Amino acid sequence: MGDLDGKVAIVTGGARGLGRVEALELARQGARVVVNDLGVTGDGSGRDESAANAVVDEIRAFGGEAVAHFGDVADWNDAQALIRAAIDGFGDLHVLVNNAGFLRDAVLFNMTERDFDDVIRVHLKGHFCTMRFATAYWREAAKKSGGSVYGRLISTSSESALFCPPGQPNYSAAKAGIVSLTMGAAQLMQKYGVTANVIMPRARTRMNDSGPLAAMFKKPEDGFDTFAPENVAPLVGYLASPAAKQISGQVFVVWARQVKLVSQLSTGKTFDSDARWTFDSLKAQLGPHFEKLQPVTDGYTMPPG
Repeated sequence: MGDLDGKVAIVTGGARGLGRVEALELARQGARVVVNDLGVTGDGSGRDESAANAVVDEIRAFGGEAVAHFGDVADWNDAQALIRAAIDGFGDLHVLVNNAGFLRDAVLFNMTERDFDDVIRVHLKGHFCTMRFATAYWREAAKKSGGSVYGRLISTSSESALFCPPGQPNYSAAKAGIVSLTMGAAQLMQKYGVTANVIMPRARTRMNDSGPLAAMFKKPEDGFDTFAPENVAPLVGYLASPAAKQISGQVFVVWARQVKLVSQLSTGKTFDSDARWTFDSLKAQLGPHFEKLQPVTDGYTMPPG
């Protein structure tokens, strides 16, 4: 018996890394799981259905229920078919964990149009397409019942959305968009009983097992594994559960033994004018303020706390 007994969950990108351990966690909590994954490599190339099937086998081995789905989450028809696969196969849908993605890093002046479009597509559009059909299903179910439904949207962003690393203009932009998309969904779906939250995991995945970050995320030979994806999965299970019904519209950084809430971006110092702004009045007010500061080079100027 688990907190998610009787619930049906979808995990996109569920074959490896974070998606795999999230699917296993939901299944251990009693959910029946649709493991969606195209089986692409870390840069989005290739196809391999065996990885998703292997996670399904893991779940079934400990008595859980799961099926694999191989659709492209950023394809309108495939995303709709994914939602229908859960409903038709298990009778309902309660939890959608969006996790699918890949990297194609480059600095702005070296990035190709395709590498920008493809990363925005899989991360941001991939979240949108599945959320679009899940929210439509829950809204219709709520209208039919005359009450609320059980729905949990869990989106996967990144601290790249906050710190905007110059080598990831496509990825950081997509991850920032995911936060905004999910916050809007939280407001929209609250009246139907649906929550929507974002996680920003610091975890070892195929997206950071090579390149400049590989050394930092390397698995230790002994001791606590700070960046193990298993450190993230319990938060996903909790946000998917009935115990988290009051949690919505939140962004969590999660890693190691820490969960941190991200504050909303807020306004800082205000400059006022008695008349319409002119070049000279802006120079007179803004100039003295900024001449004491250095340009922000590591993302937004974040509020304290």
